[in-house]
Amino acid sequence: MSYDLQARARRAVLEAGFQPDFPPEVIAEVQELRQRTPRDAGLGVRDMRAAPWSSIDNDTSRDLDQVEYVEALPDGSTRLLVGVAEVDSRAPKDSAIDRQAGRQATSVYTGPVTFPMLPEELSTDMTSLVEGQDRLSIVIEMRLRDSGESPAAEVYRAWIRNHAKLAYNATGAWLEGRGPIPPSVARVPGMEAQLRLQQETCDKLRALRKQQGALAFDSLEPVATLIDGRVKDLTARQPNAAEDIIENFMISANVAIAQYLKNSNALSLRRVVRTPRRWDRIQAVASRFAVQLPSAPNPRALSDFLDKRKAADPAHFPDLSLTVIKLLGPGEYIVESPGREKEGHFGLAAPDYTHSTAPNRRFADLATQRLLKAALAGAGGPYSQAELSLVAAHCTEREDAARKVERLMRKVMAASLLGGRIGEVFDALVTGASPKGTYARLLNFPAEGRVVRGVEGIDVGDKVRVRLVAVDPDRGYIDFERALSV
Repeated sequence: MSYDLQARARRAVLEAGFQPDFPPEVIAEVQELRQRTPRDAGLGVRDMRAAPWSSIDNDTSRDLDQVEYVEALPDGSTRLLVGVAEVDSRAPKDSAIDRQAGRQATSVYTGPVTFPMLPEELSTDMTSLVEGQDRLSIVIEMRLRDSGESPAAEVYRAWIRNHAKLAYNATGAWLEGRGPIPPSVARVPGMEAQLRLQQETCDKLRALRKQQGALAFDSLEPVATLIDGRVKDLTARQPNAAEDIIENFMISANVAIAQYLKNSNALSLRRVVRTPRRWDRIQAVASRFAVQLPSAPNPRALSDFLDKRKAADPAHFPDLSLTVIKLLGPGEYIVESPGREKEGHFGLAAPDYTHSTAPNRRFADLATQRLLKAALAGAGGPYSQAELSLVAAHCTEREDAARKVERLMRKVMAASLLGGRIGEVFDALVTGASPKGTYARLLNFPAEGRVVRGVEGIDVGDKVRVRLVAVDPDRGYIDFERALSV
């Protein structure tokens, strides 16, 4: 039996409170924008179009938020630059586009279809850092010592041009020696050396982050293969060197922006992961491997434990990663006012952190861009503290709603594939245990479902045997019972 996955995804976002269609006033504003140049484009904007910028994103992505390049300096340090699409110039505060983006707060990626926060005429064109086009951007320039440490970053507006639009899969395979050089790299003079230098710079940043206690996880994010609207396969996405580059560069840029706003005595919208409340359960998980974590939450000790487990048992490390991620809890947005430091990001071991590098996809990043532009101009902030607090709470709530939609659609696709395997027994990992229900993820197939029978005495992180008893693809239900014997 087949399902109309696009229709199911649309129903899912509607049920979650998202608006999949853009209202007429937004469409009218987009059409008007096509007739004029970006607002205040010529005020103090540098020309950096000749720099060897490139982007790396998902294979099918067109909403390109950032580009990057690095330069080795004579003193042995490295100049790392990240350019972020200046969305605010095309979607100014209190415009119809802005109001709609604020309501949505995030793009929703369901697999069969993407429901963008901004109209595609903006996010995949006018405000996208598309290859070969001149675009306004916010540039974060960092000077990295050989250790990866960096003094305060320089931040400014600039015209840039993306010279090579690259994809994670092909670029990662090439960097790791598993595939040929991508055509987009080969055709741009100097781009091969540029990306090799980016990889070296990434290695330094990663080493510094580990030294500071940042946690490193492996995930098993499901990726669906769709043919003629039907799910033909569901596989776990494997991270690669290209993704590692972008992850480390974006983390560095987000830390730099948070510090820049703090040093400018400006309000900031922080991204935090609080000190875990279930540290005792994390300690219990570690004790299974004869490791005793400190009594108080300690990211460095947890990082060391995770590193050792990855080295000792890489095949099962994604399972351990998932367990710890669940126990750490989700991130959230909060407001930090000048002189009043709030809690940082436990998982990144970063006292100062924000989201700033994806303004086409997340409203929190667009709001941060406005705060940053005001600080650069020495102007008053675009948001009051009360207004920004509402933005923070709404973005946190909408992000959680988007995660639930995306998780539901993964279940819809998985259930459609598992429909012919009722009665089979699988190895699984318990991923959730609360009064609302107990959930487990299969170890050899990226699918998660509810354990409807036999949940007594099991908790997050336990490995169990489960029997598939029912599926309901339309609702995304996958039901297991605990299998005490095969």
